[in-house]
Amino acid sequence: MSVPLAVRSWPAWWRAQQASVKDGALAATLTALAFVPTLSVIGAQLSDLPKRPADALAVVLTVAQSAPLAFRSRHPAACLAVIGAAFAVHQALCYPQTFASIGFYLALYTAGAQQSRHRRTLAAAVSAGYAALAIVLSQLGSPNRIPDFLAFYLVLVVIWMAGAGMRRRRAEEAERRRLAALAAGADERARIARELHDVVTHHVTAIVVQADAAQLLVGTAPQRAGQGLAAISDTGRQALTELRYLLGVLEATGDAALTDHTPALGSVADLVEQARMSGQPVELTEHGERLPRPIDVELAAYRVVQEALTNAVKHATGQPTRVTVHHRAGHIDIEVTTDGIAHAEGPAVPSGGRGLDGLRQRVHMLNGELTAAARPEGGFSVRALIPSRSTA
Repeated sequence: MSVPLAVRSWPAWWRAQQASVKDGALAATLTALAFVPTLSVIGAQLSDLPKRPADALAVVLTVAQSAPLAFRSRHPAACLAVIGAAFAVHQALCYPQTFASIGFYLALYTAGAQQSRHRRTLAAAVSAGYAALAIVLSQLGSPNRIPDFLAFYLVLVVIWMAGAGMRRRRAEEAERRRLAALAAGADERARIARELHDVVTHHVTAIVVQADAAQLLVGTAPQRAGQGLAAISDTGRQALTELRYLLGVLEATGDAALTDHTPALGSVADLVEQARMSGQPVELTEHGERLPRPIDVELAAYRVVQEALTNAVKHATGQPTRVTVHHRAGHIDIEVTTDGIAHAEGPAVPSGGRGLDGLRQRVHMLNGELTAAARPEGGFSVRALIPSRSTA
């Protein structure tokens, strides 16, 4: 399901609105403080020429050095150009020092931090403008010499570089978030792939085995063949139920659906019964008291039994299989053993070879252990130890 563009752009629009409000408040505050006499000594002073009395033009230049900060986030280059020009004219006309000149520093920092295009051109333009201002002030008789102008220029460079450093840190953080999102997406896809493998492989294997058995019994034992067809129907319904659950997960239906529909360890008896209907003699033994466990622990235990029974039905049809579950205080111990491989009468069920690997990953994510190996006396054994506390 595609997400409308308006919905996707809403967070970005809201952040832009918040930034605009903050910039407007900063511009208004700095403009107001610019007309507080006691703060005028804090402003930047470059010319050191005799001051002329303030007039209407001085007021306009003062406001022009602070008010453009209202759009500094949206148009950092334009903000710096307006404030820089106002600062240069204010200095060249020898108006009294003003606190509004701090806006020039803020605009320079913002341009270094947020300007994304033509950064070198902007830096060169600011440097050229400053060189021109230094020449004009020298021609007007400023007592400052080249070292003095260079020192002020280095201050401007440091402010620009501080903004550039902030820009790099933001870019690195954005890249980290992007990579983290990609990794999370890959993990989620792998998890869903494991779920699909477990669900589809188990149920389809049961359906294939039951269908093969029903074909063999159609002519000799019609009643048993009918029972096999009924088992196929039940297995198909179970597969559809679990597939609907997985589709609900993909649609992000929430934790409630996860809690209500996730297969739990208590459903192992259903797995055993389904394997029996497929012609597999399975014995289930449970030791200890069944305790409440986290959802992912319950699901992992369920999948261990499901995968082991699926392999038994596929590769050792008709051989005795034993499922033993130990409910302990700190962990669940599961062991599924199958006796020596029998010669199935029906066609072999193909194997993708992904089930046990995915199962090991699932159990390992819970800090558990899973071993699967052939038994010396013949057959196969799958054992899992899953801690009761979820750490995924």
